[in-house]
Amino acid sequence: MSERLTGYEVDEDGVALLQLDRPEARNAINTAMLDELLAHLESASEDDAARVLVISSTDHMGLSAGADVHEQLDEEGMVHRIELFARLYDEITAFPRPTVASCHGSCVGGGAEIAVACDLRVGGSNLRFRFPGAALGIPVGAARLVTLCGLSVAKYLLLTSREVGADEALRWGLVHKVVPAARTEHAALQLAAGVAQSPPDSVARIKSMLHEW
Repeated sequence: MSERLTGYEVDEDGVALLQLDRPEARNAINTAMLDELLAHLESASEDDAARVLVISSTDHMGLSAGADVHEQLDEEGMVHRIELFARLYDEITAFPRPTVASCHGSCVGGGAEIAVACDLRVGGSNLRFRFPGAALGIPVGAARLVTLCGLSVAKYLLLTSREVGADEALRWGLVHKVVPAARTEHAALQLAAGVAQSPPDSVARIKSMLHEW
């Protein structure tokens, strides 16, 4: 039996919860997890009962430490995983209904990119936000960061690879509110439930208009 890497469910309020479930590896994202995440996103996008999507993890100590550096891949496998990551960020950004990220603990690399791709973000008091591409010699970074927090802050985060905590993340607009670490997912679900009360077609149209702008 293969290990479960993610979980997905929709509650009676129309809030879909997609969780990364690999706490023993700090929710590091491998190829199998990418496949599961993309499959859940496709299902959720086609499910009219899912009015808002929350992306979280089963461990409040971290959303994700990023790509799994211990996954054994040949060159072809590495290229394939990079393509899956790019597709994942695009699918989250283009998700037809609002998305909320539960940013507790470590949000590093791919985990930070997932958070930035969401429409709304709730930060935990233990948040550690970092884009380590420059430090690792990998010329990648979230272009979406510029529209989120401005060019100056985006340059600072991407060029220095510096880790920022909850207070800075809130001040710079990386998250919309900060709550105690263990309640991050609960707060994200509450925020999503409030959004889900509005007419879904109207909310979806507003999101589409904002993205077109």
